[in-house]
Amino acid sequence: MMGRAGVVLGSLAMAAALAAGAAKADGLPVLGVNVGSVGVAARAGDVRYVTLDAERGTIVAAVRQHGGQVDRTRLLHGRFTVPAVAYDGSASGLSADGRTLVLIRPRVRFPQAQTVLAVVDTGHMRVKKIVTLNGDFSFDAVSPNGASLYLIQYVEPRDPARYAVRAYDLRTGRLLSRPVVDPREPNERMRGQPVTRATSADGRWAYTLYDGAGKYPFLHALDTSRRTARCIDLSALASKARNLYTLRLAVSSDGNALSVNDSAEAIAAIDTRTFRVSLPDAAGAGGHGFGGVAGALAAAGALAALTAGAAVVFGRRRRKLAVT
Repeated sequence: MMGRAGVVLGSLAMAAALAAGAAKADGLPVLGVNVGSVGVAARAGDVRYVTLDAERGTIVAAVRQHGGQVDRTRLLHGRFTVPAVAYDGSASGLSADGRTLVLIRPRVRFPQAQTVLAVVDTGHMRVKKIVTLNGDFSFDAVSPNGASLYLIQYVEPRDPARYAVRAYDLRTGRLLSRPVVDPREPNERMRGQPVTRATSADGRWAYTLYDGAGKYPFLHALDTSRRTARCIDLSALASKARNLYTLRLAVSSDGNALSVNDSAEAIAAIDTRTFRVSLPDAAGAGGHGFGGVAGALAAAGALAALTAGAAVVFGRRRRKLAVT
């Protein structure tokens, strides 16, 4: 709950709306997910960073969650938004130390030829760097000290589920040539749509549940400090029909466990030290369990419907897909 922050943000949003229309979406391939006005909260303190469209650019504001006071604002040139990292509206972009905020230029189609990000110093609310990349990327995570960015690169123009995880070194201004992979399966082709996200308290680990694009769901555990990852197969939970897009992740207070939850029910647990998956007894009773093949196919079908409908809105160009 943001308390009076909602009133303050509502006023800002109303003023911004008089100047410009809402952004189309953030960087995810399926349009319609925009978390800019909700923003991303700092881990220390009660500040939340939000973005709002303005006549000549983008307003980025630091707002107190308790009381709703606007601490500071800055008008940025160009359109930018707080990035969503999963289709449940999970937001990211703020480093764990609270000093770096990464914003992304909203996309209007898939695929796009160029991706632009703004790296903001939250202390002075100024742009430290504009990152321009040739190719289609969305934002994934930032390291705790803000030195490394992680991006999802869409490698197949007709399939938004095919991707690679890439690291960008902000100190050198260089996109690293090798994708970030699970060293146990370096040649594994990554495919899926991000369902939901949870992050460890120290900001080091970004945990993302993927639907598997019609196959088995999996958990992607990204180590943002060491530029490596683990992919955890969740096919053991696939025997029970669930809608994957109702699931959420939660990290334990000590950071040693990650639970997959459907409402208040924990249907799986993952030891974050060993990445071993266990199924609570309750998950096997009464028809409860993970989304599995049926849930994943249903979710993939919904995304396919969105993909098909996009042609009406954005048209086709050289048979490339436009996703809404």
